[in-house]
Amino acid sequence: MTQEFTFSIKRIGFDEDYHPSENTRVTTNFANLARGPSRQENLRKTFRMIDNRFNALAHWDNPQGDRYAVNLEIISVEMNMGGATNGNALPLIEILKTHIVDRKTGQRIEGIVGNNFSSYVRDYDFSVLLLEHTRNQPESGLPDHFGELHGKLFKCFVNSSEYKASFNKLPVICLSVSSSKIYHRTENRHPVLGVEYQQNEYSLTDEYFGKMGLKVRYFMPPNSVAPLAFYFSGDLLNDYTDLELISTISTMDTFQKIYRPEIYNANSPAGKHYQPSLKYQDFSLTQIVYDREERSRLAVEQGKFVEEHFIKPYQTMLEQWSASYAL
Repeated sequence: MTQEFTFSIKRIGFDEDYHPSENTRVTTNFANLARGPSRQENLRKTFRMIDNRFNALAHWDNPQGDRYAVNLEIISVEMNMGGATNGNALPLIEILKTHIVDRKTGQRIEGIVGNNFSSYVRDYDFSVLLLEHTRNQPESGLPDHFGELHGKLFKCFVNSSEYKASFNKLPVICLSVSSSKIYHRTENRHPVLGVEYQQNEYSLTDEYFGKMGLKVRYFMPPNSVAPLAFYFSGDLLNDYTDLELISTISTMDTFQKIYRPEIYNANSPAGKHYQPSLKYQDFSLTQIVYDREERSRLAVEQGKFVEEHFIKPYQTMLEQWSASYAL
């Protein structure tokens, strides 16, 4: 199979003046925040929450709690087939890159790439393929080869020359824990990541990210009320500095308080045995507008978009490439 994929990486600052481009998945969480009449106030409050959370975690040599600021950059990845760039490039994934500004020294410090994760193909897998399979064959588990194409596309990107030229470390994706699983608190504690939780079996998301070559560990950072799921390859605890990890925690802990306040803005912390629930009633709302119902509806629309423009037109080629792809 000679078909080759190349990747184009585009960067745009994510700040209070950000407007989603026409190519941005509108189900992307940060794009959802940047729409509507509350757009700029939403973003301003979000960045203030991120900076405050960062300074609370990076408290050493920081007596006023205002030494650091987090700058965010949206990384949009397009995939070109056949090695040629053309107008038919598929918008593959969007992730966030953190940068840390040390106001005391004036230094700008590289953060972590990954954080939030958005993917058209994942929308197709979960919001089109899996839903149709469950509707038609409710007793038969997952569709055959579920998530394999997406996983190989992601690994192809991370191992590409384009990725290596742009980023000096592997990505870390930080998501909510699954409401279908029970997490158990361990005695392991990390000074930044916090207390580690474990579970007896992986969630569907854990398995899906496993096909992307990513392992998972669950940590509840200091002063958080629920563990976060960290997806990574390599060594999460030793491959990244404390400030790098704090940049991811402060960003994604803030996002989750907005997206899933029932879990991440609950009024009491997770116990020794913890099952997250979006039906939990004892929580506080942020003052940030986020349309969760719209996001779910648009995920289906965008999944159908990738089915029409990518999966069906290139099905034979994709199946051949996926069958032959190896690192």
